[in-house]
Amino acid sequence: MQDAAKLDQENPLGVDGFEFVEFTGPEPEAMISRLELMGFTPTHVNPANDVVRLKQGDITMLVHRTPAGQAADFAKDHGPSANGMAFRVANAKAAYEGALARGARAAEGVHGGALANDYPYVLQGIGGSLLYVIDQYGEAGSLYDAWDEIEGWEEAERKNSVGLEILDHLTHNVRRGEMRTWSGFYNSVFNFEEQKYFDIKGKATGLFSQAMIAPDRAIRIPLNESQDENSQIEEFIRRYNGEGIQHIALTTANIFETVEAMRARGVDFQDTIETYFELIDKRLPGHGEDVERMRKNRILIDGSDEEGLLLQIFTQDTFGPIFFEIIQRKGNEGFGNGNFQALFDSIELDQIRRGVIKVDA
Repeated sequence: MQDAAKLDQENPLGVDGFEFVEFTGPEPEAMISRLELMGFTPTHVNPANDVVRLKQGDITMLVHRTPAGQAADFAKDHGPSANGMAFRVANAKAAYEGALARGARAAEGVHGGALANDYPYVLQGIGGSLLYVIDQYGEAGSLYDAWDEIEGWEEAERKNSVGLEILDHLTHNVRRGEMRTWSGFYNSVFNFEEQKYFDIKGKATGLFSQAMIAPDRAIRIPLNESQDENSQIEEFIRRYNGEGIQHIALTTANIFETVEAMRARGVDFQDTIETYFELIDKRLPGHGEDVERMRKNRILIDGSDEEGLLLQIFTQDTFGPIFFEIIQRKGNEGFGNGNFQALFDSIELDQIRRGVIKVDA
C-alpha cells in the first residue's frame, strides 16, 4: 500500500505512455499515403467521423479523412497539421477531473475530434490542439474495437512494417517567452520534470530547448523556443501559423534497416554536414558502430560509455513543417546532446541556402 501511495503521489494522473497522434489537412489521402510509405498500415475507420487509424508496432496515427469541426478548423488555420495527441492513463475520468483541478482547461469545440463528437475527456493542448486522456488500451481493451475493422490488416501490417516500435517523444515549438509556460503546464498538471536543457547556437540563430519527461518515463515532450526572429523555430511558427508539434520521434531496434527500407520507398531525410562523420571516432572512441554505413544513411550518433549510445535521423518536412525522427536507443535515455547541435546546424544551413536567413561572407 505504501508503494501504491508513493506511485500516486509521483504520477497523480496515472499517465502511461502515448496512445496516438491525430492529423488533419486539406489532402488527407496524401497524408495516409505518406504514413504508409513510412511503414504504417490502415487498420480501422471510425464510422462516426471517417477517421482512419494507421498502426505500426505500438504506434497509432489517426488521420481525418473528411475533416469536420475542430479538425476542419485546425486544418484551415494550419494546413497539414497535428491537431491532437493522446496520453494513456489508468482512469480517464479521474485523470480528466484531476487535470482540471490542477489547472488544465477543458477543450472547446471538441466536435469533430478523432474519437467522435462526444468524447468527454479532452483538454486544451499546444496551439489549440486537443489533448485526450485515454484508458482503453492493454488489458482494458482496445479503443478501436468499436471502429470498423479493415479486413486483413494484421497481415498487411506485417508486410508493410519497417520496424518502428513506439512513440518515443513529441516536440513542441513555442513562441518566445512561452517555453516556461508550457513546461509549467506539464509539470503542474501531470507532474512532468525537466530531463534536459539545451542552449543551442548556430552561425546566425539560436534556440532554447527544455525536455520534459512524465512520471512513467515513457512520455517525453521537448519544448523549443527561439532566441531570435530568424531561427528555424520562428520559421516553423510562421509557416504553421502558430505554436504546435514540430516533430514526432519513433523508435526502432535497427535504425540501419529501418532507414534503408524507408529510403528505398522514397522517404527523404535531412542531410548532415560531412565533417560530422569525420569527427565521430574522435568524439566517441570505441563506439563500435559502422561509420561508413552511418555516413551513407546520414545517421547521427551520440552518447558515452557511462550513458550508452543513441542513433537518430530526421526526415524532411512531411506534413507542412512537421517532420519525423527515427531513433534507436542503446541504453541512452537522452535526446542526443551533441546531435541536437548537428541537427540545428543542418536545418540552419538549409535556411541559408533558401535565403530565409543571411550570414556575412
